[in-house]
Formats: sequence, C-alpha cells, structure tokens
Amino acid sequence: MTGANKKKKSVLWNKMHIPHYEDFKQWFRRRLPILEWAPHYNLKENLLPDTISGIMLAVQQVTQGLAFAILSSVHPVFGLYGSLFPAIIYAIFGMGRHVATGTFALTSLISANAVERLLPSSSKNLTTQSNTSMLGLSDFEIQRIGIAAAISFLGGVIQVAIFVLQLGSATFLLTEPVISAMTTGAATHVVTSQVKYLLGMKMPYISGPLGFFYIYAYVFENIKSIQLEALLLSLLSIVVLVLVKELNEKFKRKIKVVLPVDLVLIIAASLACYCTNMENTYGLEVVGHIPKGIPPPKAPSMNVLSSVITEAFGVALVGYVASLALAQGSAKKFKYSLDDNQEFLAHGLSNVISSFFFCIPSAAAMGRTTGLYSTGAKTQVACLISCIFVLTVIYTVGPLLYWLPMCVLASIIVVGLKGMLIQFQDLKKYWNMDKINWGIWVSTYVFTICFAANVGLLFGVLCTIAIVIGRFPRTKSLSMKNMTEMEFKLKTEVDGESLQLVKIISVNNPLVFLNTRNFHTDLMNIIQKENASNQTTDDISKYEQNTLLNSLPNNNGNEEVSQPHPNEKCSLILDCSGLTFFDYSGISMLVEVYMDCKSRSMDVSLAHCTASLIKAMKYCGNLDSEKPIFFDSVSAAINNIHSNKVRQNLSKLNDQSEV
Repeated sequence: MTGANKKKKSVLWNKMHIPHYEDFKQWFRRRLPILEWAPHYNLKENLLPDTISGIMLAVQQVTQGLAFAILSSVHPVFGLYGSLFPAIIYAIFGMGRHVATGTFALTSLISANAVERLLPSSSKNLTTQSNTSMLGLSDFEIQRIGIAAAISFLGGVIQVAIFVLQLGSATFLLTEPVISAMTTGAATHVVTSQVKYLLGMKMPYISGPLGFFYIYAYVFENIKSIQLEALLLSLLSIVVLVLVKELNEKFKRKIKVVLPVDLVLIIAASLACYCTNMENTYGLEVVGHIPKGIPPPKAPSMNVLSSVITEAFGVALVGYVASLALAQGSAKKFKYSLDDNQEFLAHGLSNVISSFFFCIPSAAAMGRTTGLYSTGAKTQVACLISCIFVLTVIYTVGPLLYWLPMCVLASIIVVGLKGMLIQFQDLKKYWNMDKINWGIWVSTYVFTICFAANVGLLFGVLCTIAIVIGRFPRTKSLSMKNMTEMEFKLKTEVDGESLQLVKIISVNNPLVFLNTRNFHTDLMNIIQKENASNQTTDDISKYEQNTLLNSLPNNNGNEEVSQPHPNEKCSLILDCSGLTFFDYSGISMLVEVYMDCKSRSMDVSLAHCTASLIKAMKYCGNLDSEKPIFFDSVSAAINNIHSNKVRQNLSKLNDQSEV
C-alpha cells in the first residue's frame, strides 16, 4: 500500500510543470507590456509625432488636472500630481497605445461625494488653520486629499482583486449603448458642476439623488447673483475654444502642428487677470496659490476606508469601464490585441501606487485619447513625454497659474467634454438599428443624471441582461458552436480546369452582446480552415470534408474532388435564417466580420436576411454598394458568385484573345 502511494505521488510529481526561466520571462512580458514594445521602438519614425503629441497632451493634463482636482473638492495642486504618476504607471503596465491615464471627471465627481460627506466645506473653520510643513497647505486641505487618496487606494485594490480573480472576461456585459449613455450622463453632471464657475456664482455643494435638478433650481432662484464679468469671459472663452478647435480639425492635414488653443487661452487669461487685477476689481475667482515641488510619499488615510467603500467601488467600475472602452476603440482602430484582465491590473496599480503620492482617483479620458489620435501619437512614449512637461509645470510654472480665472478653466473643461456630449447623436443610430437598445440608452441616461454614474451603469447592465433573458425563452444555448458549415466547390472557369471554393455557414442563434465574441472567434476559426485544407490529404478525407456541387446551370454535372489552389479566392455565405433577433453589438460584429473578410479579399454574402437586419447593417457599416450582399436564399447567393466568376473569366479570355 505504501509503495503504491509512493508510485502515485511520483507520477503526480512528474506531471507537475516545474517553472523555468523562459516561463518567468514570458510571464513578465505579459504583465509588463512595455518590455514588448520598448525594445522595438522606432526612433526615426515615431519619436517626432510622439513628442508633438506629448506636448499637446501635457497642456490637457495640466488644465484637466487643475479643474478635476477642484471638482474632487481638493486643492488644485493635487490634480497635477494625478496627471503625472498614473500616466507613468499605466505606460509600464497598460496595453492601450493611445490611452492617457490621469485625472478623470467621472471619478472626481464620485470622490467629491465622499470628501464633502466626511469633511464638508463648512468644517473648514473648525479645522486647524496653521500651515503644515508639507507644501505650506492647511491641515484642512491635507485631510481632504487623504480621503480622496484613500478612495483611489481602495478602488485600485478592487481593480487588482478583479484581475487576480480573472474577471476581466465579464466585461462583455458592458454593451456600447450602456457605456455611451453612462458617459454622456456623467458628462452632463460635470457640465452642471461647472455652472457655478461659468456664472461666477457662490453655491453650496449639492449632491445626492436628484441633485442635478436641485443645482439648476438653485441657479434660477439666485439668478440675480450671476457675475456678469465671469459670464462674459466664459462665453468668450467657449467661443474661442470651439472655433479654433474646429479650424484645427478642418485643416489638420494642411498644417504640421495644430494651435494649442488651451495653452494660449490660459496664458492670455492669466496675463489679462494679472494686469487688470480682476480678482480684486471685479471679484473674479482665480485658481490661487499653486505650491512648487512634490512632497515625499505618504500612505493615504486608512482609517476612512470603511466609510468610502461605496465610492471606491464606483471609482473602480466607472473608471475602468470608461478606460476600457477607449482602449478597445484604440485597439480596433490600429489593429492590435488587448487583454481586459491586464487592463484591470494596469488601472488598479495606477490608483494604488499613485494614492501614496497624494493623487485623486485616475482613469483614461476621451478628450485626451482623441487628442492623441489627432496629433498622430504612435505609442505610450507620447504619454511619458507629457509627464516630463507636467513635471516641469509642477516645479517651475505652477505658481504662475495663480491668476488663472476659474471661469476660463471651467470653459476649457466644458469644451473638452464635447466628445462625450455629442454621443446624443447615437440615439438616431440606435433607433434605426434596434429600438430596444434605444430604450436602454435613454433609461440608463435618465438614471445616471437622476442618481449617479455608478447607479446608471448598474441599471443599464441589469436592464440589458433582463431584456436579453426575456428575448431568449426558447434558446437552449448562447454558444455559436452549433454553427454549421458546408464547403462547396463551384466550377467557374469556362474550360473547367479550376474551382471556386464557397463556404456556407449557417447561424443558428440570436446574435447579441452575450455571444458576439464567441461568434467572431468561431467564424474566424472556420474561415481559417481554408489554409489547413491546402495540405495534402487522401481522397477519402477530401470527400468527407468537401462536397462538390456542379449541378448549377451551364455545368455538366460531373463531380470532382480536388483541393483548392493556394491562391484560390474563397467566398463566404452566411445563412441568417436562424438569426431570430439581434442587438447593436450583434450588428456591429456582423459588419466587423464583413470588413475583416473584405480585407482578406474574401467575398461575403448574407442569405435569408430580414428587412430589419438589412436596414440595420446598411445603417451601421460602410458596405460595398457596387456588389449585392443580401440575398433571398443560399442558392441565389451561390448563383451570384458563379455568375460573377464566369463574367470575370470571360473578360480575361477576351483580353487574352485581343492580345
């Protein structure tokens, strides 16, 4: 008995995989993506565009850092720190090439709820006002950033825990309509929070359910207290920003470097405020003292962690969702892969480590990502270069920002949210593609502005799941593995010497956000079988894998079994008779499959499509208008492929005969 146990243990020990040096090396490369791209960085091609993008990004980071720190109810200088450390950490651990991590409006709003709840502005007079040795700031400001840093720390811990549990794959529950509605609603909240600065009004902090409406009610009740100078300066700033940004976008191909209008406006407004002494003459609110330097690291206030759990979960989920959407958009645009779990680790460490350097919660922002696109950034080097300029501001330029009017800073923030606010245009798209998605968008937006971004996100996800479950009463499985495949060879040459390979794939399930990824993976695997079929096999296996149809008109009815030529063009037919319903994610995936196949020079046809499916696909994607794509039946699609090939071959024969 003892010998048998020893033998069993030795067998188990032999089966165990002992990690080697290469295993550790691969693990570090997966967890530190910078080790993958940094050694292959092309200085000649990428350094100049990355440098220009980094300079422009630094301007955004500084302005947004100051504004979002105030939005988070902490001193503006902590926003500069929040624009520095998270960007460095994400560049090391993150995979998004155009993701600029830093201060973020949505996470700042969530953080402000806890700061104002635990240490409201009214308690400032009750707090010791003696300046501390750190940066010359009051104890009140230090206590406030301690709370905000604690939220950042706990939110980052939650994100890292999700990475450890490998729950990143659950992000498929976050559909595009839900993310679009949540971010649009949150952007509306941010604009509302800046109203008091745009109008120059003194307003108490208002939050909680329906706080959005209470703010505007307060504005209308106290409309006589609007400061005319602040209002005019805000309107002028917004007009200048919008006009110059539109001109930059229109002529960006003709000009080598776009005008950094944000930077120009900050300098001009600060000089004007200083020269005319607007702070004392007109009572215009300015940013105030910005201390130099970075204090030594310090642990956040751990004694408040139990009081900020709700806000920490909101920061972890809302920040990650917004960041992941931008990272996925970048990966799709520039054709590279992205690991959802690795993104959880990158953003988690960005929040955890930065919390020791007095940083507010961080995430990626649409305005910064759009800016990297427009300025031609290539890699994360652009973000690292921006950190150099942010560091320069912290140590040298910071005190000069004292005279920057708050209304100008608020104008920059409002115009920077344009990318989120124009998502209202998505309503038309969802209405034309899937009215249920339209309803989800509207309801998620309403919940977001009535309550908060995290509440709206949760409602949108639950609502989407409930509707899909209600639409799946008779569906046994969401897996696309029961997708059936048939391969046909059609004689297309006039002389009958070569064949055209046609793959017919029948989709037997609804196509919604729950199964779009599996659908794409399974479909690509089936398409790639074409390469494997080029290998030499015996005649029996050939007959089992392929069926030759030569019974079409103008064919002689003789069957042949032969492998396709290596350069043979393949056609794909999707039989959609089993596609009972779909949502926006399903339509987007079908269009993506069509574009992928088109890039591989593969013709795609869709058979048995409903009128709603045809309308949605035409509205969603840039489909080929010259060739017919939708057919009433599979045989009609096959006849079309056959006719097109015969027509092409006759044209070739005519050209050869003329020669």
